[in-house]
Amino acid sequence: MKKILSLLFLLTSIQLGALAQTEKKINEVLKLQITEEGGANGATVMWHPVLKRYYCPMAGNVSFPFQVFDAKGKLISPKEQTTFFDVRGMWYNPKTKKIYSNGYNDFGWAEYVLNAKGFPTEVKVIQEGLHQPDQHSVAAYDAVKNIVYFYNKGKIYHYDPATGTATDEIIKLTVNSNTQEKDSLDFEMEEDLYNYNTTTVVYTGVKGQEFGLLNTLNNSIDLFDKVTGKIQGKLLLPENAPLNESFNFAYANGMYWLFNKDTRIWTAYK
Repeated sequence: MKKILSLLFLLTSIQLGALAQTEKKINEVLKLQITEEGGANGATVMWHPVLKRYYCPMAGNVSFPFQVFDAKGKLISPKEQTTFFDVRGMWYNPKTKKIYSNGYNDFGWAEYVLNAKGFPTEVKVIQEGLHQPDQHSVAAYDAVKNIVYFYNKGKIYHYDPATGTATDEIIKLTVNSNTQEKDSLDFEMEEDLYNYNTTTVVYTGVKGQEFGLLNTLNNSIDLFDKVTGKIQGKLLLPENAPLNESFNFAYANGMYWLFNKDTRIWTAYK
């Protein structure tokens, strides 16, 4: 009887582990057209909750376009608007009511100064030097906990936005949520690392599915628990969704964004 009960418990645990990984199809809901030339990679899409605008800098150079759109996707920034900074990630801090960015390599972190119309006019470097795991790391931001996150080779790193320094907390991501399976895959396996966009993690704020990685092999956005690091869900993208191995992936205003490098369009999915 004990053996039977133990077997039933094991089977139930396995089933619960499988159920924890939910799958959901998501579809196009909005498009943002980058109209100016310059740069091949979309750095990110950032939503300003007060001004109700999308901020879309191109990565790679201080002179590349930085275009701003209204909530409906209409371009409103001037044609000559540039990044002033070699942008990688960008976030809005609701406490300071300011926009911040991390840059390429040792560009450091910067604060964006906006004019009365809400368009960037200059940047102020607030942290000099390298403050991220990799030269191309794209920042994600938790506004509730006030933490900047970076992804690198299967791990999530925590940084203090006040100092730009890494904390001791590191989350190792796991692609199998079933704790009963001893041989579950993890991100130390090279072939598994290659499935994901290498530069970008998004922070959703959804409990149990806080982190999102773009799975370029399976055409999905995989969601991970920030406490356990285990995969907890998959968002299935349309077949024609643009998939890039670095950059060109973002989360803003409750939507997931992918950038098509040929058409220069950011498409939102939900």
